[in-house]
Amino acid sequence: MVPHPENAENAENTANATRSRAESEVVELVSSLIRFDTSNTGELATTKGERECAEWVARKLEEVGYETVYVESGQPGRGNVFARLRGADPSRGALMIHGHLDVVPAEPSDWSVHPFSGAVADGYVWGRGAIDMKDMVGMTLALARQFKAEGTVPPRDLVFAFLADEEAGGTWGSQWLVRNRPDLFEGVTEAVGEVGGFSLTVPRPDGSDARLYLVETAEKGLGWMRLTAKARAGHGSFLHQDNAVTILAEAVARLGRHTFPLVVPDSVAEFLGAVSNETGLEFDPSAPDIDTTLEKLGTISRIIGATLRDTANPTMLDAGYKANVIPQTATAVVDCRVLPGRQAEFEKEVDRLIGPDVTREWITKLDSYETTFDGHLVDAMNAAILAHDPDGRTVPYMLSGGTDAKAFATLGIRCFGFAPLQLPPELDFTALFHGVDERVPVDALQFGTRVLEHFLLHS
Repeated sequence: MVPHPENAENAENTANATRSRAESEVVELVSSLIRFDTSNTGELATTKGERECAEWVARKLEEVGYETVYVESGQPGRGNVFARLRGADPSRGALMIHGHLDVVPAEPSDWSVHPFSGAVADGYVWGRGAIDMKDMVGMTLALARQFKAEGTVPPRDLVFAFLADEEAGGTWGSQWLVRNRPDLFEGVTEAVGEVGGFSLTVPRPDGSDARLYLVETAEKGLGWMRLTAKARAGHGSFLHQDNAVTILAEAVARLGRHTFPLVVPDSVAEFLGAVSNETGLEFDPSAPDIDTTLEKLGTISRIIGATLRDTANPTMLDAGYKANVIPQTATAVVDCRVLPGRQAEFEKEVDRLIGPDVTREWITKLDSYETTFDGHLVDAMNAAILAHDPDGRTVPYMLSGGTDAKAFATLGIRCFGFAPLQLPPELDFTALFHGVDERVPVDALQFGTRVLEHFLLHS
């Protein structure tokens, strides 16, 4: 039965009337954020949009009475915005809610909609950054505006941070700010950011479904390594015993094909234990078929499988300048992700694989991070989820990638990933990160805003 248009409009008006201010405007805020093309290519000349987006965020905060701090972090246009909402207990450490404004580039011809349209269609907000991470930025901005406009006083100071350059490792964002503007983080003891709080639906033995909400408590180390091979240059028609391209290619192949030893960090063990309790499945990380067992979890197995061992994936190769010249130098770049406590062993293993004729250097090296799944803040996350999904359960997990938390952890700030979303079971959420047709469900944004509001008011 198709509802009468007038009845449908009345129903929508009633729904709007019962929504909070933040919940009512979060979709439009996320859509507007996506319309700023903040593509971060890793090169200043082709990175754009961060300043314009940051200035817009600052205006949105100032509209409701915030005093904002706008900082360009070391390079022109790398805009960052900070605002603080004073809490009831100044003796408590502040909680920072952080999100990055930059996104990875997108090719419009690959998409169903333009990646910077911010289109709202079919129950989703579409566009680059919809889940990485302008969804969380929009929820944070909506709640910051609501709290200030309504005179809400949270239990403790809340610091809202909107940052540049996360997609290139934070060199000109969080890393620069921590080194050069530590005053912006004064009093902050805990922080929440991206890639956590989203739901994972798993089957129970009785045929029902369980919803687990994954809270990020750990991240692998992130390192981009340059490999270099050098040999004698020469004419392409001669016989050569040493060829830099060949030396490098063999080293890269050995490294790229290598499987690092299996390790089970505490956060991964806790996650697997929680999933086992819900599903009845046995996850023995030492079993030869562990990857097959993990596949039963669906698409999240991509992340979980990558947190059981170190990885070193070759991503770039460069050599030569002419077809008939043997080059003197060949280089490669390898994306390395290292488990907590494994850095020394990882580097030793890499050296063995690449051999003595190839040198290595770190282009970017950010340490791993791990905290425990306990304490008042974790209790507040769990209570917020249960308040809006009584059948939900929060569980810790490790992120195979990296976030700005790596920088903040160096200041002694305890960091978590908690950007709550209740997702449709059929949505391949992990494929949307940096993927084509990135999108976030409208219902998930509104759910996340309600959960985040509860969390911030009880943190």
